[in-house]
Amino acid sequence: MLAGFLIDLDHLLATPIFDPNRCSIGYHPLHSYFAILFYIFFCIPKTSRIVGLGLIIHIIADAVDCSLM
Repeated sequence: MLAGFLIDLDHLLATPIFDPNRCSIGYHPLHSYFAILFYIFFCIPKTSRIVGLGLIIHIIADAVDCSLM
């Protein structure tokens, strides 16, 4: 589940690092649609399912945050 927090490291590449009015989905590299597709496929093998679930939960939380903005 810690992998869900580690994907926020890509926020350090943005200028400014924190912008309360920016939706991270589709903006940051680890929050791109291609990466999200990779996270979904990461849930298929039994050995990486927990990591994939943590990543998907993080993306869902970010998507909810974007929809409330």
